[in-house]
Amino acid sequence: MTKSLASLFGLLLALWRPAHGQTLAERLARRLDGPGLEHLLWGVAVTDLDGHLLYGRNADRLFIPASNTKLVVGIVANALLGPAFTVATSAYGSGPVVNGVLQGDLLLYGRGDPTFSKRCYDADTTKTGVCDNNPAAKLHDLAQQLRDRGVRVVAGDVVGDGSWFDPQVIHPGWENYDLGWWYAAPVSGLGFNDNSVDFREVAGDSVGAAAQLTLTPDVGAFRIENRAEVGARGSPRTFDIVRATDGLGYLATGALPAGSPPRNESAAVMDPNRYAALAFRRELAAVGILVRGNTRATVDSFTYRAARTTSPLAEVRSRPFKDWLYSILSPSQNWFAEMTLKQLGRRYGTAGSWAEGRAVERRFLIDSVAIDSTEFSLQDGSGLATNNFVSPLAFTKLLTFARRHANFAAINAGLPQSGKPGTLRDRFAGTPAATAVHAKTGSISGVNALSGYFERSDGSTLVFSVIANHHTLSGARMIAAIDSVVVELSRP
Repeated sequence: MTKSLASLFGLLLALWRPAHGQTLAERLARRLDGPGLEHLLWGVAVTDLDGHLLYGRNADRLFIPASNTKLVVGIVANALLGPAFTVATSAYGSGPVVNGVLQGDLLLYGRGDPTFSKRCYDADTTKTGVCDNNPAAKLHDLAQQLRDRGVRVVAGDVVGDGSWFDPQVIHPGWENYDLGWWYAAPVSGLGFNDNSVDFREVAGDSVGAAAQLTLTPDVGAFRIENRAEVGARGSPRTFDIVRATDGLGYLATGALPAGSPPRNESAAVMDPNRYAALAFRRELAAVGILVRGNTRATVDSFTYRAARTTSPLAEVRSRPFKDWLYSILSPSQNWFAEMTLKQLGRRYGTAGSWAEGRAVERRFLIDSVAIDSTEFSLQDGSGLATNNFVSPLAFTKLLTFARRHANFAAINAGLPQSGKPGTLRDRFAGTPAATAVHAKTGSISGVNALSGYFERSDGSTLVFSVIANHHTLSGARMIAAIDSVVVELSRP
C-alpha cells in the first residue's frame, strides 16, 4: 500500500466513528454537517429496494453528476439493446470483382462498433477471451476474408464510411482543451483503437536532449513534431501534446524531468473514419491485397448507398453489448458511452446523433423508469459535458429499476465492487463496507459522486446516490468524506 493510500484510509477510518443510538438519518446528517463539510453542496438520496426514501438531502435537486451520467446510458441501453446485442462492420465493393480485381472502391462501413480496441472486458483478466490484445484483429479478419474470396487487387480507393452516425463527431459541450485527448475522442460510425493514438514518452538522462516519443498504432498517417526536451532532474513536468490543425499530426512541447519513468498517454485523432480506413489498408497489405487508389473517408450516407445494398464482401461482428457495458461502468471509458448513446438514437430514434440518443433516454426515463422530467437534463453519455444535471433521487430510481430488470446481471458484472479489482478496489478497506459496495464513481473539477448499491450483512440492499458539487477539497479528502457517508449504511 502506498503512503498516500494509507493516509486516505486513515482519514476514512477517522471519519467513520460509529455514533451509537442514532438513526440512519441522524448519522448521515452528522457526517454531512461535520467540520470542513458543512458548507459544501451535498445531494444525497438513500432508498430501499421498494423505493422508500430513507434519507435525503437535496434529493430532488439537480446536480452535475460527472461520470455517474454513464449509469443512465448504460442502464437504458442494457434494457433496450440487451446484453447480447452486437453490430456488424462490413466491407463492400462499389463494383464487381473480376479476375481477382475489385473494379471500384473498397468501402469499410461501420455501424458503431467500439470494440476495435486493445482492452479487457472483465475485472478478472485471467478469464479466457476477456482481453483483446490487437485493435486491428477484426480488420485483419476482414482482409483475410477478402483474400479468401479471391480479391487480390483493389482498383479504386479504400474508403472509411462513418455515416451510420451523423457527421457531428465532437460534442459542442466539451471543453476545447479536452478535444485533443483520448477521453474526448470523436464519435463516428467507424471506430479504431478508441479513435486515439498512443504515445510512449521516455525522458532519459541527457538534460537538454530531445524527449523520446513513439506512436502506436502507426498507420502511416501521422507526423510528430517533437519540440519536447529533457529537463533537469526533479524539475516540473511541463510536457504536452496538441494536435496539428490539419488533423494529420501532433506537436509535442515542454519538458520531461531527467530520470522520470516512462509514461503512456493517448491523444484523440481528428478524422476517425480515415484513421480506420488507413488501419484497414495496412491489414490488406499484410494479406497480400494491393490497393491502387488512395485512402479516404466519408460521412455522406448517400455516396455509397448503392454499394451498401449489395451483399458484403466480408463482415465481422462486435463483442456483445455486455462488454461495452463493462467498459462504460468499470474503467469508465467515455468513448464507449458516447458510441452507445448515438447507437440508441440510431436504433430507436431517427438518427445516430446525440440529440436523438438523448431523446430516447428521456422517453425511457420518464415512461419506463417513472422519473420526473424535472429531475434530469442530459447532454452527453459520458458526463464530460459540465451541463449534465441529474438529481440523486433520479439515480436511486434508475438503479432500483435496473436491479429489478431481467438484464441486471450485466449491470452487476459491470459495476465496480469495493475490495475487488477496479475503481473501488482500494476504497472502504477496514470498514464494514469493505466488500459491500457496488457503485459507479464520478469526478470532474469541483464534482465527486458515487451511486450504487450497498449490500448489508442482514441480506438487505440499500440504493444510494451521493454527489458533491462546487467543492474545493482535494480528491482524496472528498472521496474519504463520501465514503464515510456510505459506510454509515452498514447499520440500521
